[in-house]
Amino acid sequence: METVLDITQIQAILPHRYPFLLVDRIIEYEAGKRVVGIKNVTLNEPFFAGHFPGAPVMPGVLIVEAMAQTAGVLMLGNIPDRKNKLVFFTGIDGAKFRKPVIPGDQLRLELTVLKYRTNRYIKLRGEAFVDSQLVAEAEISSSLVDRSLVERGDTINHAGFTPVQL
Repeated sequence: METVLDITQIQAILPHRYPFLLVDRIIEYEAGKRVVGIKNVTLNEPFFAGHFPGAPVMPGVLIVEAMAQTAGVLMLGNIPDRKNKLVFFTGIDGAKFRKPVIPGDQLRLELTVLKYRTNRYIKLRGEAFVDSQLVAEAEISSSLVDRSLVERGDTINHAGFTPVQL
């Protein structure tokens, strides 16, 4: 399995950091079309302390977040001013969780673009696999917003991408 982007390169693209960075490497990348990421699931993950003691299971919402972060690499990867942008979720549809993800598993996060408006909006089909078994799937959509709008506390209108003052 060849690494296209390692963790250091991912951190140069995404703003997420430990304990919330949920993608360890990118192994396939087709700009504007498809991305495949890897998340190594270990017992050291902070969420396992409470989910569930004695029977650790990765929360489904964090599997979807790992998909979204992998998609964020696709969306932000070729934007020159990406340090000035944030990717916000705008929708999660049809999420299904088929098998628990436990410590020692390696998630293969495969995302395929369904709709893409360059530098604004993306909708993807996400699938998460452990070995070759599908463990989770969802359609996710996200919008790209200016970081400055968020930092100054503006409310973001995701449909029009214009700030709305509080």
